[in-house]
Amino acid sequence: MKKQSFLKTLSSDALYNQFLSPILSHDTGIDPERLTQFALALIGQASIYRKRPGISEILNQLANELQHADPRLEQKFFGKSFKNPIGLAAGFDKNGVGAGIWEFFGFGYGEIGTVTWHSQKGNPRPRLFRLAKEKAALNRMGFNNNGAKAMLKTLQKQNIGDPLNRQFVLGINFGKSKVTPLEQAAEDYAASLEILSPLANYAVINVSSPNTPGLRELQKPSQLRRLIRHLKLLNNSLPLLIKIAPDLEDTEIQHIAGVACEEKLSGLIAVNTSLDRLGLDSRIILQTGRTLQEEAGGLSGSPLQKRAVEVLKLLRKSSVNDIPLIGVGGIDSPKIAWERITAGASLLQVYTGWIFQGPSLVTNILKGFSEQLDLHKFQSISEAIGSNAPWLEA
Repeated sequence: MKKQSFLKTLSSDALYNQFLSPILSHDTGIDPERLTQFALALIGQASIYRKRPGISEILNQLANELQHADPRLEQKFFGKSFKNPIGLAAGFDKNGVGAGIWEFFGFGYGEIGTVTWHSQKGNPRPRLFRLAKEKAALNRMGFNNNGAKAMLKTLQKQNIGDPLNRQFVLGINFGKSKVTPLEQAAEDYAASLEILSPLANYAVINVSSPNTPGLRELQKPSQLRRLIRHLKLLNNSLPLLIKIAPDLEDTEIQHIAGVACEEKLSGLIAVNTSLDRLGLDSRIILQTGRTLQEEAGGLSGSPLQKRAVEVLKLLRKSSVNDIPLIGVGGIDSPKIAWERITAGASLLQVYTGWIFQGPSLVTNILKGFSEQLDLHKFQSISEAIGSNAPWLEA
């Protein structure tokens, strides 16, 4: 009885509400990057020792609390079955330290990275800022990570298993090393892909981060086509996806959709963080005393919702339903998540909303989906994709 009571006090909601929620309700306080590093250190140890008594019991308690099983939410993409459409977005677990346990948090899949061929420290600190009132964040991390070779060792240490046989779907997000000239980008991406592809279910080519100089040039159709064709020459059949920026003009998005169709990409992820301040130009960053407009970096979270769904709808229209779309950006409630699905996303990813709302966000979204399927009398989530079905109140 005492053991059950002890585990109950370790519930994600209890921990979040007692310790994290008060911190996240203010811009200042504990530095968000240090807080993330602390969380990842715990997650990393838990992943390595996940089968040990004590740790396995805590993880199973977490799974019982956060996982929501509904066969109607299952889909098959990239040759794999996704238990549900909600995934962890790239950017949180840059080095893949939690690859072995993200399923315990209720996710249907996880995406680690962004990883680059060369290890890099990223941009000078401070480089991550909370915008508590807006449920948003500004980051200019700059692809800080330990490099592809280090990630390989990290994943091997966790013994995550062969991608064909393990149940949990794992994607890896790849970026260009800052020291690599743009004209050598394809070779840089290829080097990382070559050693990490045996452990991944799909690969994402990140050409849209605003924090690596010149990177977004790779979104131009001619550059993108060259990059895709080079990576497809690798001796693997890994599904290849591209992650795009929200700041592109509509015509540029249409061109990217065209390239994706012509080159038979496996999917598109929309969207990355935004250089647009989305009406928050004069918002003061308390840590620096400067306005958001004066600060470098990409904006994420709730302010991105409107543009993210616009891009998603445009991609769906331009790709003529040929390519699976993954929606990301400002997803922080079941209703917002449902809007992305009905706008054309087959899968979704959360990050900033997950931080601000807590681990139960994933569970709440999935339960909301099950409820909407009941209300609309849909037999599966696939019927809702691109249906424009409204959110119905129970």
